[in-house]
Amino acid sequence: MLRFAPSPYHDLHLRDLRIALISYLVSRQRGEGFLLRFADTEESRNESREETIKRILEKFAIHTDREMWQSEQRGRHQQLAVKLLERGDAFLCTCDTAQCRGDCAAMGREEIRRIRTEKTPFTLRIRRPREAIVFNDIIAGETVVEPAEVDRFVLLRTDGTPTPLFADTCDDILSGITLVIQESTSLADAARAIHIRRSLGYDTPIDYAHLPSLRIEETHGALAENTYDSLSVARLLREGFLPDAIINTLLSLGSKPPTELFTLPEAVEWFDLSRLSPDPVSFELRRLRTLNREHLRRMDDRTLSAIFRFADPEIGRLAKLYLDEAATINELEERLQSVFSPKECDSPERDSLHNLSTLIVEGPYFRDYEELTRYLSEHSGISGSQLDRLLLKLFTGSSDGPSARQLYPHIKSYITEIARCQH
Repeated sequence: MLRFAPSPYHDLHLRDLRIALISYLVSRQRGEGFLLRFADTEESRNESREETIKRILEKFAIHTDREMWQSEQRGRHQQLAVKLLERGDAFLCTCDTAQCRGDCAAMGREEIRRIRTEKTPFTLRIRRPREAIVFNDIIAGETVVEPAEVDRFVLLRTDGTPTPLFADTCDDILSGITLVIQESTSLADAARAIHIRRSLGYDTPIDYAHLPSLRIEETHGALAENTYDSLSVARLLREGFLPDAIINTLLSLGSKPPTELFTLPEAVEWFDLSRLSPDPVSFELRRLRTLNREHLRRMDDRTLSAIFRFADPEIGRLAKLYLDEAATINELEERLQSVFSPKECDSPERDSLHNLSTLIVEGPYFRDYEELTRYLSEHSGISGSQLDRLLLKLFTGSSDGPSARQLYPHIKSYITEIARCQH
């Protein structure tokens, strides 16, 4: 069983999604289950945020086999903490500093009885390991964490609630987790989790894979501000990036895909966790835009049209005409809106545009662009490049982009709606 344990108190970020994608992918490669565990360690649950996270995971084709809420396991966490205390592997600590000075570890029964009688606030800490914690990480290789770095860390806070690390470790034991995938910044926490499991007498090994750190580059190699919004998956989806393109970008980092474009099911066939580079990687918005453009280009035309509330493959083909200048759904929608909106025909060529608009709206249906221009030329006296230019403005409201000849095959069924001047 592999797991993804997001906090339901902030938005899902690219770093979270990367862990979720790789954990899910590896679970499918290994034929194991995939657990979604909400790390709701605070007093109240945020059900709205939980539902948002689940919807986002569904958009990325991440299907969970089980769901679990950490807060519902609090009693089990406290039982395991008491077990450590009874075994002598944990101790009460009254230090009001982040680190225990060590005196509390030698506290006798009389002192403990006094603390409880006087209701002195205390935390429960684990004893420092006697030896270094050594483990083999699938990506980072052999990792050694010295006892001083593991230290005497807190298991239960003064209010009796478990710390996130202790809760995670207990839940990994209770859920039968076999592999934990997380960022390289968590190497010391992995050693602490191993120390907890050994102290509890839990001998079943859990493998670790610490992904190289991920930085975000917005444009031209500039680093994005490390804010929740700049890393938000929801932000990228709102801006019109496809889940497949985001998957493609994230899973390419530090690996060597056999093809430039791929989807999550395709990645299951070739992705190798053990061959990921341990070096830091950069998520580049410029690269995402390139891959998003290509995923849009290879999308089924009717499916693409449905994104813009049509059910017509010609609208999908029309949108693809703009992929040389647009890279996201939002940018394509802006182009399509310019096509389907009434046109402002108040330029110096106002009379010519109004005349052409009237001829198109009141004229017959034309199967191809040559028939259309022949008819308009005969009835307006405008021809050649001038007619092409005016028609482009009448079709799109602009003189840039694909030509009127390129556009017409895809818009001819809507031409009387498109070629209208605002009055």
